[in-house]
Amino acid sequence: MSRKAPTSEGPPAAPVDTDDRPFVLVWELTQACDLACDHCRASARPQRHPEELTTEEGKRLLDAARRFGDGQLVVLSGGDPMVREDVRDLVAYGSDVGLRMTLTPSGTASLTADRVGEVADAGLKRLALSIDGPAAVHDTFRGEVGSFERTKAAAETAREVGLPLQINTTVCAATVETLPAVRDIVAELGAVLWSVFFLVPVGRGRRLESVSPDRAESVMEWLHAVADEAPFGVKTTEAPHYRRVGLQREGSEPAVGDAPTDTDGLGRRSGIVAGDGFAFVSHTGEVFPSGFLPKSAGNVRERGLVSTYRSAPLFERLRDRDRLRGKCGACPYRGVCGGSRSRAFATTGDPLESDPLCPYVPEGYDGPLPDGVAATDSDGGVPW
Repeated sequence: MSRKAPTSEGPPAAPVDTDDRPFVLVWELTQACDLACDHCRASARPQRHPEELTTEEGKRLLDAARRFGDGQLVVLSGGDPMVREDVRDLVAYGSDVGLRMTLTPSGTASLTADRVGEVADAGLKRLALSIDGPAAVHDTFRGEVGSFERTKAAAETAREVGLPLQINTTVCAATVETLPAVRDIVAELGAVLWSVFFLVPVGRGRRLESVSPDRAESVMEWLHAVADEAPFGVKTTEAPHYRRVGLQREGSEPAVGDAPTDTDGLGRRSGIVAGDGFAFVSHTGEVFPSGFLPKSAGNVRERGLVSTYRSAPLFERLRDRDRLRGKCGACPYRGVCGGSRSRAFATTGDPLESDPLCPYVPEGYDGPLPDGVAATDSDGGVPW
């Protein structure tokens, strides 16, 4: 099912067809990291994997990403990508071949002012840092005292060198109460975007408690209010029903085939889901719909990246919203939302099942409901 949306800054200037290319391509450079974050999908460890893609293999991957078209957005992630000494070279190479390169480092000792300056000079378009609460909450969540201060210092360096800053925040039972404090930190740091990730129970995140569907709904309503007033943009990760909440807040009723048209300044459209506008290459070259949906469609060492995204059966199924099951399949907002395919996979083993974090029940739907979703919604409130 072809779904198109325009970008808002820089190339690609033409509308992007998510059957043809992802809005976001993430390459996990390594799973090595000195932190032991409570939610880590990769269950990161200090040692690097011996079968990581090499620098030359990585450059071939970036060449393949370029074949998606002008201005393809690439996110270098981890683990901690700064563990690799070739990060600057990879940023420079990707920039030189026409990719929009961004980076999501960890708040470790590797995150120095010099290295932030190096990747900025290499052509990095945005630095994304994680802050999950005030210092004590963040450091506990990340498993290391001092992580908050290192992250804040890196954010200040980014501002000094003119590098746009994004702040990523995880929402779960352990962090949800501190969201207003994080909002203030995001504004203080001069970030251009706040990306709010609703926990998917994978990796170490399986041990954490998610917020309830009703609480998630209330948080999303609050985030829309923040977006109305804040000097930065707001997006969600693994919570595409943020768009449905916004449309209902405006009193809008979309047609089933409608697709989102708003973007975050780098061309990323709100409401993209795993495999539909999003692709992830693991540290060993496996191509997943998302890092939170670790079901491989092939390996870049054996099959082309572009052909895998465009024609692998797993990706084709995920791009067809008419194949969704349960209340997601019956939902009139499925074209602009589609639910978290990663959370559906993590909780049911089927990436086409309903997203259990969404409390919305379509009118007239009388099929099975995910655990924790009632036929009549109640307002969980946001008691900060």
